[in-house]
Order: sequence, then C-alpha cells, then structure tokens
Amino acid sequence: MIYTVTFNPSLDYIITLDAFELGRTNRTVTEQLLPGGKGINVSAVLHNLGIPNTALGFTAGFVGQEISRRICSAGICSDFIELKNGISRINVKLKDFDGTELNGMGPSVDADSLNLLFAKIRSLQEGDTLVLAGSIPAGMPQTLYRDILSLLNGKGVRVVVDATKQLLLETLPFRPFLIKPNSHELGELFGVSLTQRSQIPEYACRLRQQGARNVLVSMGAQGAVLAAENGTVYMAPAPEGILKNAVGAGDSMVAGFLAGWEQRRDPVHAFRMAVAGGSASAFSDFLATRQEIEALYTRLEVSCTVP
Repeated sequence: MIYTVTFNPSLDYIITLDAFELGRTNRTVTEQLLPGGKGINVSAVLHNLGIPNTALGFTAGFVGQEISRRICSAGICSDFIELKNGISRINVKLKDFDGTELNGMGPSVDADSLNLLFAKIRSLQEGDTLVLAGSIPAGMPQTLYRDILSLLNGKGVRVVVDATKQLLLETLPFRPFLIKPNSHELGELFGVSLTQRSQIPEYACRLRQQGARNVLVSMGAQGAVLAAENGTVYMAPAPEGILKNAVGAGDSMVAGFLAGWEQRRDPVHAFRMAVAGGSASAFSDFLATRQEIEALYTRLEVSCTVP
C-alpha cells in the first residue's frame, strides 16, 4: 500500500477575475474549491491511475471537515487525524495573475496528535511506500522528515521525499527510495545554477552517492532526468503542450513514478509515467487523469547513459 502524508492540508479557493485592482472591490468570474496539499495531490493522481493508496495527515475545524468530505467524495481513501484546536487553512489562488496566492497558516499540531501519526507510520509493513512531501508547518520539529525515516529504518518500507534544502539532505543517510528536487532546488543544494538538462546528471548522481536510491529531477518545459538505482541516467524532453496550470505538476510526477513502479518495477516505465504525469497535469485545468497520462506516455522519447 502507498501512503501519503500532508502535514498542513488546505482548501484551495481558486478564482479567475477579469481584472484585479488594489483598494477596490474585485468580483470573481469563476470559482473552484479543491482539497490541496502536495501529499493529497499525489494521492489524487494515484487514484486516477487506479493505484490504491491512503492519505494521512492532520485536519482541523469545519475547513478540515470539508477537506475530508471532498477527498472522500472523490473516492480517495484517507485516515486524517482531527486536531482538537484550530482550523485547517484556506488558500486563495488568483489563477490569471502570475500564480498570485494568499496561503493560510493552518493549525498547530500538538504533541499527542503528532505521536498518533507516528503510531500510524510505525504500523507500515515491508513493501509499503510512504510519501513525504512539502514543507514542515511552523511549530513542528524541523527534523521531522529525518525522524520519520529513522522510525522506518530497516523495515523495508520505501520512502519518497519531496522536500528542499536541509529537510531533504537529512534524509539521505536513510537511503530514501526516491527524491524529487526540481532543477532550481538541485542547484541550491550544490550552490550552482542549473539551466540545461545536460548539467543535471552530475549533481543528481551526487545525491545518489549520498544515499538516495533514485533521484528524479524535474525541469519544467525542458523535461526531466532520472538517476536510477541501477546506475543508469535517463533523460526525456517534455512533450509539447500548452501550459495551463503548473500547480501539482511535480506531485503528479511523483505519483506517475510510483504508479509505474507498482506496475512493472522497471525504472524506464516509471520514469516515462513520471514525465507523462507531470506534463499531463501542467496541460490540464485539474490534476491529470489516466487517459491524459496514457496519451502523453506514448509520445515520450527516453535516452540513457551510464556515467
């Protein structure tokens, strides 16, 4: 079973406007309400691909209840811990204004609730997969990802980490199954600027040498690179398409890779599913469907090298 963790899920209020002026009343043209959070996005795309999974995390108040209701209505299995205090966050996203967002803070997670999550994670069995994605909310220990991998060390659970900087680096000694930095985040880790796909393999392989089993690097319109556990580096350009919504594209890559791995245990297939998943979400108003991903999968060309 695949489990995803969203520490600070949201209810995303996505709106379009004809114009936006500060200091004036602005009226929406279209509105959407969707459950949000990186782990939830991964769960949603896995569900679209027919891969069973369970979304874990924390919810609070009436907003948290609505998040859970919408996830359940979509057919996604969840096992959230409901906090006694606070309200889950609402994020306002202005769709037509260069990705402008107003993101809420979210509730504080008390020690007892965090221990309940740890208990759920301890119950994972050999062969299960756990996805940790996103930043750590204020008030929670910044060693949280490392602590979770320590809990699972030696249990045969595949762990996926989609995080940045120190959060990511601290997990490498525990040999996560997959990490997914984008090219900018990868460059930050090594103090370099990475703008070309040909620059990526050297630094992705360095992260493998530091402990990561598979390193998947997204590059937006330039495609992606996978430094795989088998020692091979795979590269693929992004398929042609019209960018509609970059939100969730990286999460869709993670979901695509995991779906491909579950299907065949083949890194080439998993990589192609990852690139197709991320691109399909980027070309859609919503997260990618199975049909959209499969249509792009057939158009992808993958090259490989052995460093």
